[in-house]
Amino acid sequence: MSEDLKAIARRMWEDVWPNGDVDALRQILHPDTVNHEAPPGTPPGIDGVIHTMQWLRSAFSDQRYEIHDMIAEDDTVVVHLTHHGRHTGEFMGMPPTGRSFAYRHMHMMRFQDGLSIEHWAVRDDAAHMRQLQGAEVRAS
Repeated sequence: MSEDLKAIARRMWEDVWPNGDVDALRQILHPDTVNHEAPPGTPPGIDGVIHTMQWLRSAFSDQRYEIHDMIAEDDTVVVHLTHHGRHTGEFMGMPPTGRSFAYRHMHMMRFQDGLSIEHWAVRDDAAHMRQLQGAEVRAS
């Protein structure tokens, strides 16, 4: 079962999220999923995740998620990855800069009946913002 859940998590980050595939997202997430890291004002459930995915796609192009490691235990998968992309749309009040970025994330997804029902994340948002502002930061 752990390998099946890891495959779902891999699909999320390598295919669904960078391509903005709402239909595939609905196949992976429980309708009542809880994203503990949702931006303020985000709708609850799967609609909030769709909102966040589309918001990020409006700000960043050429997105890809490079998975470094995945660990699965029981009903939970942890994913260590780097988010790569280019800033081509407004993001949090910052006009597009055209700058490329790469910064680290850790995601923890809890599954129920083969669907992700809870999500937590830790991101290096400071490194991300420094890169958007023109500072060179290496994702380590």
